[in-house]
Amino acid sequence: MKRFATLLETLALTPSRNRKIEALAAYFRDTPDPDRGYALAVLTGALSFTHVKPARLKEVVLAEVDPHLFALSYDYIGDLGETIALIWPHKGGTRQLPSLSELVELLNTTPKSELALLIAELLTSAQINERWALVKLATGGLRIGVSERLAKTALAEMSGTDLKDIEEIWHGIKMPYGDLFAWLEGRKPKPEIDHTARFHPLMLSNPIDEEKDFSNLDPADFVAEWKWDGIRVQLILGEGPASLFSRTGEDIAPAFPDLVENVFGHGVLDGELLVGNDFEPAPFNALQQRLNRKSATEKLIGEHPAFVRVYDMLFDGDEDIRALPWIDRRARLQSFFADQTQSRLDLSQLLPFSDWDQLGTIRRQGADENGHEGVMIKLKSAPYVPGRPKGNWFKWKRDPNLLDAVLMYAQRGHGKRSSFYSDFTFGAWRGNELVPIGKAYFGFTDAELKELDKWVRAHTIASFGPVREVEKSLVFEVAFDSAQASTRHKSGVALRFPRINRIRWDKPAAEAAHVGEVEALIPAT
Repeated sequence: MKRFATLLETLALTPSRNRKIEALAAYFRDTPDPDRGYALAVLTGALSFTHVKPARLKEVVLAEVDPHLFALSYDYIGDLGETIALIWPHKGGTRQLPSLSELVELLNTTPKSELALLIAELLTSAQINERWALVKLATGGLRIGVSERLAKTALAEMSGTDLKDIEEIWHGIKMPYGDLFAWLEGRKPKPEIDHTARFHPLMLSNPIDEEKDFSNLDPADFVAEWKWDGIRVQLILGEGPASLFSRTGEDIAPAFPDLVENVFGHGVLDGELLVGNDFEPAPFNALQQRLNRKSATEKLIGEHPAFVRVYDMLFDGDEDIRALPWIDRRARLQSFFADQTQSRLDLSQLLPFSDWDQLGTIRRQGADENGHEGVMIKLKSAPYVPGRPKGNWFKWKRDPNLLDAVLMYAQRGHGKRSSFYSDFTFGAWRGNELVPIGKAYFGFTDAELKELDKWVRAHTIASFGPVREVEKSLVFEVAFDSAQASTRHKSGVALRFPRINRIRWDKPAAEAAHVGEVEALIPAT
């Protein structure tokens, strides 16, 4: 455990991406199985504990520490792991902690009624950095600047293996990843993963640079499609039940039985998960009601039936066609739809255009008339390459909506921002009352963050733990992709992907937007 705690501390304190990769590669190279496998699972979010939650950890600490002192400390620090590590009153280092794999076993098998005692004993035994690592391990909330891809890059660095080869098998292997490390170290062959039983890394797009890219790209070499307002999915069809994965490889098939039980054929398809009748996509908030659920009720299925708008094919039957150019994969996809009638799959349409100006007109009309997110631009000769290769796929999103909103609440950030008020809830007017319409935590520079933090502290009118209510006088110009009806907000509306476009130090709060202006932007259903 000591080695793992040191790794987490190094990663948290190291801003350099290359230094993080070096630290991870060294840890994976020098740490024995299965500890390094469980560390990999923690770092990539694959490991969780059913009964060890932040609330349980707080209960353990509050049994030993004054609640008011804990609240003040947590408010100041902003990170639960760091707060517990510093405030735990019992002297650490009394005995050596179990190994990482032994800790995982303990946290998984200890009865719920005995967990509090176990956690207290571990915290007392640990040094300060080990306490912090224990909380991070238990809750999974690392916030140390390590993504799944960074961890895989470190594995590639450690072993000299191509990153693409690691990604190819990633979603078919299980922790503690003994076969993975045996392959990476040349002790065993590459794990054989049936393509019908695993997720395949997706090909991603890059934002278009209108000034730079269009002058260097020949429109005759590209095709265009609508950018659909759903979620990216991969659908795997074969002899058994269909598999449905999100863009991160999460199995979401149980939440969409109406879809996976009514699709036919053999292959791996890439597309957009949407809801609606007769292949008419409903607004995103309708789909949102079905997301993040382990299962779907008959009522939800009836109100919001799911379908996939397909725009690429990775496997045609058992044949891997990812190396083929897009235009050939499209022909295979068209044949796939010609061979069987589908009630839950349809083919994404192509948008004919002769030059970039014409496509720009189509893009604007689609946003204004149908609420489309924008267009996708794809190179006809491009193979299907996992990751975000340059020059193959571009996304040309519609121009963002803008409105002026009033800052209502501010909350401390996490990680590097834990000392600053950086999460901002803002509202619009309903009569003489401000009601929340969204929350944003980016769109401003570091210098502006310091100014905002100073303003929040000087204009606080009430505090609620890590949240401060402020005077209703500071206006943000907020950029957002779309508006939608919301039962979670008192206003009845919410903004999708809001970000702070500009701080309007000069604008009176009375001149900010009214809820009716936001409601007018909600797409008709």
